[in-house]
Amino acid sequence: MRQIDHWIAGKTTAGSSQRRAPVWNPATGEQQAEVALASRDDVDAAVAAARDAFVEWSQASLSTRTRVLFAFRELVNANVGRIAEAITDEHGKVLSDARGEVQRGLEVVEFACGIPQLLKGDFSAQVSTGVDLFSFREPLGVCVGITPFNFPAMVPMWMFPVAIACGNTFVLKPSERDPSASLILAELWAEAGLPEGVFNVLHGDKEAVDGLLDHPDVAAVSFVGSTPIAKYIHGRASQEGKRVQALGGAKNHAIVLPDADLDYTADHLVAAAFGSAGERCMAISAAVVLGGAADELVGRVSEKARAVKVGSGRDAGSEMGPVVTAQARDRILGLIDAGEQQGARISVDGRGLSVPEHEGGFFVGPTVIDEVTPEMDVYREEIFGPVLSMVRMDDVDAAIDLINANPYGNGTAIFTGSGEAARRFQRGVRVGMIGVNVPIPVPMAYYSFGGWKDSLFGEHHIHGPEGVSFYTRAKVITARWPHVDQAAHQAAQFSFPTAR
Repeated sequence: MRQIDHWIAGKTTAGSSQRRAPVWNPATGEQQAEVALASRDDVDAAVAAARDAFVEWSQASLSTRTRVLFAFRELVNANVGRIAEAITDEHGKVLSDARGEVQRGLEVVEFACGIPQLLKGDFSAQVSTGVDLFSFREPLGVCVGITPFNFPAMVPMWMFPVAIACGNTFVLKPSERDPSASLILAELWAEAGLPEGVFNVLHGDKEAVDGLLDHPDVAAVSFVGSTPIAKYIHGRASQEGKRVQALGGAKNHAIVLPDADLDYTADHLVAAAFGSAGERCMAISAAVVLGGAADELVGRVSEKARAVKVGSGRDAGSEMGPVVTAQARDRILGLIDAGEQQGARISVDGRGLSVPEHEGGFFVGPTVIDEVTPEMDVYREEIFGPVLSMVRMDDVDAAIDLINANPYGNGTAIFTGSGEAARRFQRGVRVGMIGVNVPIPVPMAYYSFGGWKDSLFGEHHIHGPEGVSFYTRAKVITARWPHVDQAAHQAAQFSFPTAR
């Protein structure tokens, strides 16, 4: 059985714990590896390596940092296929999707390569007689990333390139479900010339997470995952005095107006709902159809959903792979059952799907559920699977009210040909990321990613300009350099200093 170990201080290590967790191949349902689960001693070792490396890395010149970042960017670009294969084998998503997530991670590396410009401070001369004022930003110290299974390369790459570019060191705690991509990235960092200890990978479960949250040498924690865990991490790490950004769950809506191009809309709804088997925090899981277009749209969406090619992510003909574990599959099937029992109509049923030569895989077929109401479990729960709920309503304002009543505020979209309706929608919804005829409005790396309400805990969104702010803190310097002959004439004052 293949063993997956930690990466601490520039090399792999099994750590001190004997605990292991299985890593499955979702397409076959077979165990393919075991991953080490860190003990508190392993947490201490990883944080100590990062703490020691911070002393020199925080003082490294901007030229040195960018040189390493550019080298890392080239190495990741050259190894996209290798990273994507590791993701597909452990997560299940198709290879094209896995390559896409690596590319979106690379965009953040490219953004971080511009760190000399991003860290430029401010300067004001002669704010008072003989006094200048300037500011700059400094790194925090040891930063931690706790990341989810659904994007084992992209989400970590939304965190550590910016943190490291800013002069911090980093401990990544990836999902134990698909850990191998993180180790490949660690190897590429080493090959790029990053000093030992600046980037570390610590595998584990709650014991490792709690150890990182409580560790006195950890300065900041970034998290992406479910809302209950985001609340827990934000609360516990904040109590320990750490800076925290914790991105939680989602229930993303797309509203469809009668003037929308229904064929275009159906194509994009199907891709947004069933891509990566719906295991995306930005997936569209509820389509709110307005007016008389509902029957036609449901028919077109259902037709396209039935045509989705489901199979192993390694099969070049597959458009959708399995979900990540048997437990995830069973939960999704249970929510589909509940929707049917509570009165919804199953237009396309993905239950009972069997993929030839992969009968043991964790597959759920694309599922379309019509006539869903807000009281149903299939609407209220974050399904995180290939299920699209169709909700019928009468007007834009009612749809906006429905979205605003939802506890999540991650992403949403509107399909329409009306600029007036789109503007009313984007101004009216209380959601962090909005698409207009774009179902998955993930911003580019030079903007920041983040939702509202129960989709984000903390003050900062992730990557982009807010990422730089999160991973640094400001210093403001007020300086006077009096001439030797004048020093005696510039006596201190007991009154509060004012500009003169």
